[in-house]
Amino acid sequence: MREIETDDEGLVRLQMLLAQSGVASRRKCEELMLEGFVEVDGEVVTRLGTKVDPRTAKVRVKGRRLPPITDFVYLVLNKPRGVVSTMSDPEGRPTLTDFVADRPERLFHVGRLDTDTEGLILLTNDGDFAHRMAHPSYEVDKTYVAEVDGVVKRDTLQRLLAGVTLDDGPVQVSAAKVRSSHGDRSLVELVIHEGRNRIVRRLLDHVGHPVRQLTRTQIGPVRLAGITTGKLRELDETEIGTLLDAAGL
Repeated sequence: MREIETDDEGLVRLQMLLAQSGVASRRKCEELMLEGFVEVDGEVVTRLGTKVDPRTAKVRVKGRRLPPITDFVYLVLNKPRGVVSTMSDPEGRPTLTDFVADRPERLFHVGRLDTDTEGLILLTNDGDFAHRMAHPSYEVDKTYVAEVDGVVKRDTLQRLLAGVTLDDGPVQVSAAKVRSSHGDRSLVELVIHEGRNRIVRRLLDHVGHPVRQLTRTQIGPVRLAGITTGKLRELDETEIGTLLDAAGL
């Protein structure tokens, strides 16, 4: 959590908030305000000395959301295959808690990944954020890379992009491409925003290409690159700001 100096009423001058948040020097932040690049709660603020509550104000600089000062934490884990996407398991299988046991916060997982799927999963102690991010109506894109049986043809990709109806309803695929093919296998990348149970596996099986291995490589702006299996990191401010916007928070 960023440490911001506030007055007795819990307020801080806007240019100081920007500077202490690492946007730029105080003088440069004042210039950004005077040039009309800073918004608070949807309104452009150009008056130097304007005070805001850093815990509640929705601040944007050149359109980029600056996360509020909060005790909430936002983490991303590269979940290994074989780990259950819960915080506890009555059967004693490995869970997400095994990777955050040293954290003082009571964390929630945001959505789930199948036990046999690896890749990105978000963890937070922000209950509203966790609930909204897991809800399909907020349409946060998730990217998956799947190794599948067979050679995936262009008409199959077009079929996926046109929309496929499964037993529990239609699925909309935002993007689909073949990354490589070798022998009787293909590596396919799909972008969807749904989180229904085993949705990617069922989707690809439906079009005739059963999944051998599946990895979630991206959630909104958060990418897998640089996070080794079983490791986690805190989201940066740009990632948090983008996801808070997506969740309507």
